[in-house]
Amino acid sequence: MIRKLLRRIFKRGEPSPHPVEIIPAERHGIRPEGVSPGARRTCETLQQAGHRAYVVGGAVRDLIAGRQPKDFDVATDATPDEVRRLFRRSRIIGRRFQIVHVMQGGETLEVSTFRAAHDEDTLKVEHGRVLRDNVWGSMEDDAARRDFTINALYYDPTSGSVFDYHHGVRDLQRKTLRMIGDPRARYREDPVRMLRAVRFSAKLDLRLDPMVQAPIREMAELIENVPSSRLFDEMLKLLFSGHAVECVKRLREDGLHQGLLPLLDVIFEQPLGEKFVMLALADTDLRIRADKRTSPGFLFATLLWHEVLANWEKRKKNGEPAVPALHTAMDEVLDTQGEKLAITRRIAGDIKDIWLLQPRFEKRGGRAPFRLIEQQRFRAAWDFLLLRAKSGEASQELADWWLAFQEAGNAEREEMLKPDSGPKKRRRGRGRKTGEAGAADAVPMHPAGAADAVPPAPTFKD
Repeated sequence: MIRKLLRRIFKRGEPSPHPVEIIPAERHGIRPEGVSPGARRTCETLQQAGHRAYVVGGAVRDLIAGRQPKDFDVATDATPDEVRRLFRRSRIIGRRFQIVHVMQGGETLEVSTFRAAHDEDTLKVEHGRVLRDNVWGSMEDDAARRDFTINALYYDPTSGSVFDYHHGVRDLQRKTLRMIGDPRARYREDPVRMLRAVRFSAKLDLRLDPMVQAPIREMAELIENVPSSRLFDEMLKLLFSGHAVECVKRLREDGLHQGLLPLLDVIFEQPLGEKFVMLALADTDLRIRADKRTSPGFLFATLLWHEVLANWEKRKKNGEPAVPALHTAMDEVLDTQGEKLAITRRIAGDIKDIWLLQPRFEKRGGRAPFRLIEQQRFRAAWDFLLLRAKSGEASQELADWWLAFQEAGNAEREEMLKPDSGPKKRRRGRGRKTGEAGAADAVPMHPAGAADAVPPAPTFKD
């Protein structure tokens, strides 16, 4: 502790290695109304109490890039306890990095204290990953601690200026993703930065700086040391970024997909499996860009389905009854993924519901179809079936029949259940043209479009 204090005292007289560039509003282009009211009020309250406070990171980056941020974070020289005392609706969270959640109306702002640079006293594991450090520092220290130059940007809502220590605005303009400091050292501190590099480059259409990209493939194994819960959170951010297709392509190019979803290699070795997964990712990207609801359970069900299918078929060939074999295959696949990804119990339940309903689509006689369409997850499961048909794995006639059965009245449904009946018995809705909105052309929808709507995917921070 004494050594830290002496280092900080002597450091104050040293010239700054990163002189800050203060960029006025007319150059960076951020409009005050683009910043959320809650973020503005939080900064104003801290500043009126004598503290420095800025909107920081991804929100500033997105505003300069002409994108609307999903959330706003604030950085300040106030300690977590000082922030907590200023805001009645707030709470301190986190052990590795303490931050304060400040509630402003319907917004929840993450307020973090400027952090000091790492030193030999910083608690790390043997591979170099930082476990805990809550040592406060200066704004310059805090900027140096951030991973990429485009995330080390601070916006003052009061003056309208952007503070740029590492030429992040220039890198945004040049469409380049650069690391602050030595990339190898930064990846050891936090291997998740390799995934963030892929996600940001895909989301913002940036070129990875050669020094950022070069170490990724050889250091990919460090991902194994990341806690499964944190890895799962990062995977959700990547898959629900609105650019999942491009992210997965780049993950494969950099050799990172093996550490995240080990079974993706198996999937991509199967032509039908790869087509199925890419259709699901493309559909998710379209829904997110259209600001529609999405379901993590549905997407993970598609990513892992072909491994479940292969396991299930193997068990049936070995003489196991079909339904118990499916249950065992599902549990085995999810347990394998649980070693890397902390898939929550609720999401795992959604995944299993979708999988378990797939064999029941084959039963089109008696009262089975009526019981199936009453299932809570029927629409999600039918969307899943439609993806299977579009990829060539399932029969398109089967998907068409179930579309017709959904849209038919009770009398028409009874008629469809008679021998030799099919989709041709269905009367088209008034005003519908031939070929319009047919099942073969339908865009698969996530379960949020049905009565069993799931909540929107969580808002993920950068």
